[in-house]
Amino acid sequence: MTNTIDTLTGAGAQTVVRRMGEAAAAFLASLSIDQKHRAVVPFADKEERTNWHYTPILRKGLSLSEMGFPQRQKALQLVNAGLSRTGFVTASTVMGIESALDMLEDWERTHPGRDPQLYFLTVFGSPDEKGLWGWRFEGHHISLNFTIADGKIISPTPMFFGSNPADASLSPAAALRPLAGVEDLARELVRSFDEEALTTATISPAAPPDNVLYNLPEIVEGTFHVPANHPGLNVWKDAHGLDDEHVQALRYSDTPRGICRSRMNGDQQELLLALIGEYIHRMPDELAEIEWHHLGESGLDGIHFAWAGGLEKRQGHYYRIQGSRFVCEYDNTQNDANHIHSVWRDPANDFGKDILAHHYAHHH
Repeated sequence: MTNTIDTLTGAGAQTVVRRMGEAAAAFLASLSIDQKHRAVVPFADKEERTNWHYTPILRKGLSLSEMGFPQRQKALQLVNAGLSRTGFVTASTVMGIESALDMLEDWERTHPGRDPQLYFLTVFGSPDEKGLWGWRFEGHHISLNFTIADGKIISPTPMFFGSNPADASLSPAAALRPLAGVEDLARELVRSFDEEALTTATISPAAPPDNVLYNLPEIVEGTFHVPANHPGLNVWKDAHGLDDEHVQALRYSDTPRGICRSRMNGDQQELLLALIGEYIHRMPDELAEIEWHHLGESGLDGIHFAWAGGLEKRQGHYYRIQGSRFVCEYDNTQNDANHIHSVWRDPANDFGKDILAHHYAHHH
């Protein structure tokens, strides 16, 4: 694993931190005492700080529905500070499509219902140029988590975006697809493989029921997490006619599975980088540039791409892209393969895990 002590430093990243700090301070200053009590959680509360979800549940923090309009603007200005322009537009679209999902579900879900304002902002600690603090913005299909120490962003992960529906018709000639890039580029890459490369890349003929790492706070070797409302791993395996080798191949491993970028031709290598860019460029440009730099340092040729499931639209599918200091997961298996989950994670440093350990050792 590459040393990540210098992650996300430099003038560009410091500018992002200042924007975040100013936006967080302005947001907190706009709140009443009661609102602030709900919005702020001690940074030392690690259990809550690493407790992230992308399902429609109630959360700790202050929801947009509990804010007045000027407060909501200030909350969203903090969210904007943690995303690129395209990332913020994507997040806004994902939030807005909740109303369409409510309609598609025949308005049957009770509280917590499908509500574009049921997204929660939580500030951990107090924005401080020298101390430890962070923030989370989260609701159905969005989870943004930033950890900051000594005026530096030490972790922008996990960063999750999903969409249900993933493809919503606007007219016979147009559709709304908030996450089209992470779907289409991956399918284009897989379809470009010859038979040998496709065999190497494909780790299972069926996709798992969700991302195998789900919302676990830490990435652990051998993980294949099945959601609590799912009938179970063995039921899923039997339903798809899979054997234990397929399940083992789908489990997360520090040793990447699938096909290595070095075995791809030039066009395929560029497609893979474009797909990775769809995840990285959700971040502010200053952070995306640093992430690309770290990827180059750790070796682009060692990145692996693994695929599971079908190749056609409306066929459930899953992929995992893995390098020495990142892993991203994508699945589109639910609601007739019209329901996307996608996440960018750092196995060593989600929520600033290894860098915080270094920080505490240095300061104490």
